[in-house]
Amino acid sequence: MESSWRWWNIPGAIENIGLEYFIDNDPDIEAASRKVLGGERLSFDEGLMLYERAPFHLLGALADHAKRRVCGDDIYFCVNRHVNYSDYCVNGCKFCAYFQEIGSTTGRRIPVDEIIGMLGPGYREFHIVGGCDPELNIEYHIELLSKMREAYPDTRRQCYTGVEIELIARNAGLSVDEGLDRLIEAGLEALPGGGAEIFDTEIRNRICPKKITGDEWLDVHRKAHGKGIKSNCTMLYGHIEDRRHRIDHLIKLRELQDETGGFLAFIPLPFHPENTGFAELPGTGGVEDLRTIAISRLMLDNIPHIKAFWIMLGLKLAQVALHFGSDDLDGTVVEERITHTAGATTPIGLAKQKMIHLIRDAGLVPVERDTLYEIFWRGDEA
Repeated sequence: MESSWRWWNIPGAIENIGLEYFIDNDPDIEAASRKVLGGERLSFDEGLMLYERAPFHLLGALADHAKRRVCGDDIYFCVNRHVNYSDYCVNGCKFCAYFQEIGSTTGRRIPVDEIIGMLGPGYREFHIVGGCDPELNIEYHIELLSKMREAYPDTRRQCYTGVEIELIARNAGLSVDEGLDRLIEAGLEALPGGGAEIFDTEIRNRICPKKITGDEWLDVHRKAHGKGIKSNCTMLYGHIEDRRHRIDHLIKLRELQDETGGFLAFIPLPFHPENTGFAELPGTGGVEDLRTIAISRLMLDNIPHIKAFWIMLGLKLAQVALHFGSDDLDGTVVEERITHTAGATTPIGLAKQKMIHLIRDAGLVPVERDTLYEIFWRGDEA
């Protein structure tokens, strides 16, 4: 019996990316693939169809093609330092292994001067996030931003998720706009992308019912973008959501990017179940992670960078992801704690030379950047 699989030379594919696609005899997959190669936008239905039905290698090749249109062989990384200033949090999200209940004797709030002492020279970025801790008022955060700027004026300050921004402002009796203005004046330069989780209301009510809604998260970033503050965006996947929820999430990010142009990078975050309220779930596998990264690149045609967050993916899979649509390995991430409390077995941080080796070993060009993608060094110029 003749197989339904065949070699299909999509017109232009050889010239554009130098390979033939081994695809099913499926007119829907062919039509969507032609749209990708032609630089056209995918609809919800087309994205979901490719996510669920496209052969693995085809999906990866399409994502790699879309990535190379944006940045060629360049793979970005940042020498950055993470600090989690408090693990106390009022939200108590079911997927989180990091948070401590308010009043717990095992949690920790780090004083501002201690955080400044934890930092140091040579970093391109300070990435500062924590729990939604109402006992740390806006003056704490203003002092932290101001002292970071004073001590390390050349290091970018990427601080506070949209969820934290909303709480900091509300607890100070301010609107989000007013809270952002105070923090920007103190030295805030960019927002990380955390807290987005999954935007679907039903799913969000099951995994993080106390957290601000998806629409509220989007609005915080909309307001930040309107003030000239760039941000990242994320999606936590692999828990109780379906692929259709993920595509919906990506489209909502794409729509806000059409409106503001303020997102720098998207980071898909595979769920780690250990020590969480969903500890019975299996988590994601490598194939699902790569399919998710690939479809993210294809759906987010207006967000320039897709990160392979090695902390959550693992080093080897993150390398492979660089050929499935990712163009950024994030950073040295000294010293990440949140994912490691949920069972991550990756290192707490990486040396710069290790990141360079990982990128070169993947046959690509390492490019050192800061938060805003200002370039400091290119591996093909050394």
